[in-house]
Amino acid sequence: MHGRFDGMPLTFAGTLDRSAVIATVDQLADLVGSVEVADAWDRESALHGMTIGGLTRHLVSQPECAIEFLTTPGPPNAPVLTLVGHYERVDWLLAPIDAIENTSIRDDFNQMGSAGPAESVGVLRRSRELLGDAIDGAGPTVYVPWQDCVLPTDDFLVVRLMEIVVHADDLAFSVDVPVPAFSPEVVEPVLALLAALAARRRGQDAVMRALIRHERRSAGSISAF
Repeated sequence: MHGRFDGMPLTFAGTLDRSAVIATVDQLADLVGSVEVADAWDRESALHGMTIGGLTRHLVSQPECAIEFLTTPGPPNAPVLTLVGHYERVDWLLAPIDAIENTSIRDDFNQMGSAGPAESVGVLRRSRELLGDAIDGAGPTVYVPWQDCVLPTDDFLVVRLMEIVVHADDLAFSVDVPVPAFSPEVVEPVLALLAALAARRRGQDAVMRALIRHERRSAGSISAF
């Protein structure tokens, strides 16, 4: 695994297999376009208050926003933050599930999802067509307007991969179909990021003990979110 925890900031700059990003987006097509998802479109998903349609639209927005951010220059003086450090600017991360920081995201994507399954399938298809050129033409850093910061391009892509892996799991679980089998080139950086976020949220000891030995697992949650 490329990321390090021994006092160095977790980063995948210069080491991420960017072709794995393309392959991961390709893997979403069967799930997003499945009969199971279409038939359950207006039903609540595994995420409280979010419909299957809203969750699907949120999932396909990940490559969509990647293209937008990779191809849009940012302001010259935006701070460059670390992969984990930029989450300190994410207002929804520690907010309660019913807080506006979370419900606004839910409501926005529920509304976007109301366009129906074909629209999300189309978003995914168009994004896949443009993503390769956007990644190939990207500079060394990406401006993230949501947090008004700059991330190394590979770290930005890991954030998008994490969102894809997490929400693909949410969606597959919601409609009781298998989760796409993502490659180690995707899963390993995503797990490293989730572990680092979980340690910040739940405490290093709780996460380390849960990962090291069954006998030492914490009685509480070690989830990143």
